[in-house]
Amino acid sequence: MDWTLWTGFVVAALIVGLLPGPGVTSIVGYALTAGIRTALASVFGATVGNAIAMTLSLVGVGVLIQQWPSAFLAIKWLGAAYLVGIGLYAIITAKAVDDEAGEVKTVNPGAAFWGTVAITAINPKTIIFFVAFTPQFISASHAYWPQAGVLLATFCIVVTISDGFYAVAASWVAAHLKGPKVHLWSQRIGGVVLALAGLVTAFAA
Repeated sequence: MDWTLWTGFVVAALIVGLLPGPGVTSIVGYALTAGIRTALASVFGATVGNAIAMTLSLVGVGVLIQQWPSAFLAIKWLGAAYLVGIGLYAIITAKAVDDEAGEVKTVNPGAAFWGTVAITAINPKTIIFFVAFTPQFISASHAYWPQAGVLLATFCIVVTISDGFYAVAASWVAAHLKGPKVHLWSQRIGGVVLALAGLVTAFAA
């Protein structure tokens, strides 16, 4: 492929990855409520979800979404509801810890992984974005599918790195918050962030 176009794509993908959206918000929420392992599981869930969304866009599903969006919208709303539910669960369990001084219950990495896959994989906005975004970096003088494969792999690697940065940074902050009250409020704030990520996912155009 045209490596000048590829370099431009790397820069564009990095900008897209660093812009906080529902995916980044949910990763930060998992980092605050459940720690680094769950946050990184969410990062890899986002990677898988983005790979699925980009693959669907590259094979033309974005056009179908514009004609028949109801099924994809239903899945988006289910994913959003999952995030809101997880956020509320984190808030409620944090309150229980404050009242009973019990052990903190957190979301396990597997749930975070599959939940993030669900909210990123079949999101009409994401797929249509890829439909409009990726053709700008494909050269007409080279074969389509090899270029598409390179762009897909590049995007997933770049965004995984940027998402991982958010996960590590938020987990580091959470780990250095000392004291039961501070830990309690970090749990609550993380729950609020997850719930907000769900609402943003649901109401994003």
